[in-house]
Amino acid sequence: MRRSSLVLCSCLLLVCGTSYTQAVFEKMTGFEHIVVQRNVMIPAPDGIQLATDIYRLADGAGPVDTVLPVVLQRTPYGKMSDRFLAAIGHLVATGYVVAVQDLRGRYDSEGVFTKYNPLEASDGAATIEWLAALPYVDGRVGMWGTSYAAHSQADASKLDPQGLGAMILNMGGMSNAWDHAVRQGGAFELGRELTWAFRQIPAEIEDPVVQAHFEIEKIEDWYAVWPFRKGLSPLAIAPNFEDYILEEATHADYDDYWRELGLNWEAYYQQTADVPMVHVGGWYDIFLRGTLQNFEVLDSLQESPKWLVIGPWTHSGNERTYAGDVDFGAAAAIPDFNTTYQGLWFDYLLKGLKDDRLPAKPIQVFVMGTGDGTKNEAGRLRHGGHWLNLAHWPPEERVETAYYFQADGSLVPQKPVAATSATTFTYDPAHPVPTLGGNVSARVKDGAYNQRERPDFVASQPPYLPTRSRQDVVVFQTEPLAEDLQIVGPVTVELYCASSAVDTDFTVKLVDVYPPSADFPAGFELNITDGIVRMSYRNGRHERDLITPGETYQVTIEPFPTANVFKKGHRLRVDISSSNFPRWDVNPNTGEALGKHRRMIAADNTIFHSAAYPSRIILPVLPAGR
Repeated sequence: MRRSSLVLCSCLLLVCGTSYTQAVFEKMTGFEHIVVQRNVMIPAPDGIQLATDIYRLADGAGPVDTVLPVVLQRTPYGKMSDRFLAAIGHLVATGYVVAVQDLRGRYDSEGVFTKYNPLEASDGAATIEWLAALPYVDGRVGMWGTSYAAHSQADASKLDPQGLGAMILNMGGMSNAWDHAVRQGGAFELGRELTWAFRQIPAEIEDPVVQAHFEIEKIEDWYAVWPFRKGLSPLAIAPNFEDYILEEATHADYDDYWRELGLNWEAYYQQTADVPMVHVGGWYDIFLRGTLQNFEVLDSLQESPKWLVIGPWTHSGNERTYAGDVDFGAAAAIPDFNTTYQGLWFDYLLKGLKDDRLPAKPIQVFVMGTGDGTKNEAGRLRHGGHWLNLAHWPPEERVETAYYFQADGSLVPQKPVAATSATTFTYDPAHPVPTLGGNVSARVKDGAYNQRERPDFVASQPPYLPTRSRQDVVVFQTEPLAEDLQIVGPVTVELYCASSAVDTDFTVKLVDVYPPSADFPAGFELNITDGIVRMSYRNGRHERDLITPGETYQVTIEPFPTANVFKKGHRLRVDISSSNFPRWDVNPNTGEALGKHRRMIAADNTIFHSAAYPSRIILPVLPAGR
C-alpha cells in the first residue's frame, strides 16, 4: 500500500537535528534511570506546533545512544498527567523511547481544540513521521492509549504514515460515531457527551471563575432541561465546547459531517495503514461496537495480524474485576494492563518476542456468568465468568436462536399463533425510564446493575421500584431455565410496532434474572446489553423520515454484542420501552427538529406479538463445552 509523506524530508531532518543537538534533558521524577525532553515542538502540516515530551533511558546525566523503537500516545488530557507515569516508566525501562503529545489546542500545544477534529489525523501522521526519523529511533513507531488516545491512533492510521509499526487500541477508534458513541439508532448519546464537556471544561481551564461556575452548575440538574439553547446553558462559558455539543445533538442526518476523519473509520478502512493491531474492548464499554467492527473488517482486508481482546469491563476498567455492582472474579481483571501487559504486546509487535501471557488465538473474550450469585465483601453480586479463545468473530459454532414475544409476557422459542395480539403502553418523555448502567463511558454510572430505581441514578423517583413495575416497560421473560444457556456474539431484536405519534423511540434491554437468594432476597435483575431505535431513523435510514401514526412498522434493533451464561434456574428477560435517560436524549414525540424541541407529548406505543407480526429476539447460542 502506498504511504503518504506528510512532512518534507529536508525540513524533517533539520528539525530533528536541531532538537537532538540542542536538547535539554531533565530527570523523570521517581525514575532515576529516565530523562525527559519537555515540550519538543513538532510541526503539524499547517504549521501549528504540537508539544511533545520525549522520554529516554539515561546513562548518567544524558540519554543512552542505543537506537530503539518509539511508542507514542497523543492525548487531550495533558501529557504530564500522573496517569501516564507508570506506563512510561515501564516502557522506557524495557527498551523503548516514549513520546507523549498534547493534542492540538490542548495544554502546551498550539491551535484550537475541537472534539474529534479531522486535523488530528494529519497531526498524528506528521508526528509519527517526525519521530520515526529521529537519529536514536529505529524508524518504527508504535501507538498506544485508551479512549480518546485510541481515537487519535485510528485517525493517524487512516493516512498511512511512514514509520507506523503497531497499534494497541484500548476502548476507542470509533468505526462510525453516528452509529455508536455520539449517536445510536438515531438518538443522541446525551449522558456521555454532555457529561464529558461538564467535566473537561473546569479540568483544563485554569480560571477561578470557571471553577466556581461548575461547582454551582451540576450536570444532574441540567439533564432535565435538555435541549440547551446556544448561550443559555453552563456550556456557554466555553464556546468551543458548546458549539460541538450542539452540533452533535442537532446534526441527526448521516452525511459528510459524520464521514469526516475524526468521526469515522469505516469510510477509510481501505486506506488505513496495514500494521499489526490489538483491539481491546469491554462488554460494558460505549465503543464496543466499533472495537468489534474495526477488528473484523481490518482483519479481513489486511495482511498484518490483528487481535481482539474483550473483557467484562466498563470504559477504562481493564484492571478491575467488577463493572458497576457486579463482580466477575479475579480472572476478569488484567491487573498490569497499563504497564507490563501492553509492554509484552509491544515486545511482540515491535521486537518479535512473544510471551506466554499473550493469547494463543487471535480472539480472546470473557464469557460472563457461572458465578454462584452470592454477595462479596464489597457488596457486589458474584456473577463470575471465564475467558474463551476463538479463531473467528463472531464464533462460527454459534446457533442463531429466536425467542418470541407472547401476549402473556412469556418468551418462548415458538412463534405466536394468535391472529391479533398486541401490547400498548404510554410513553411520557417527561417521565423517562432511568438509565441503570449499560455502556455509558464512565460518564453516567456504567456497567452491570440491578434494574431497580434508586436515588443515585438520574430520573429515578420514589418509592424506587424495579423497572419491571413501570407501566411503560413491557416485559417478556422465559420460565426458569432447565439448563445453562450460553450466548456469545451479536444480539438482534426484530420488532413489529406502531405509535400514535409522528416520531418516537423504542428501546430494548436483555436481562439475566437471578432468583431470590439469602444475599439478594428480591433477586437480582442484571442488565446484559441494550439498544435503541428512533423511528424516524428506523432500519438505518440516513435521513429523517417521520412515521404515520397508527401504521405498523417492522424495525430491527441491534444491541451491542455480548457473552453471558444464563444459568439453570435463571430467567432470560427482554424489556421493551421508549426511553433510557439520560444515556440517550428523550424523543419528544412531536416531530420537531431534533435537539431543538420546545414541546413534549405522550405517545401510545404498541408492540405486536401475533402470527402475522411475530416480534422476537435472536440470540447467538454457543453449545455447552465451548
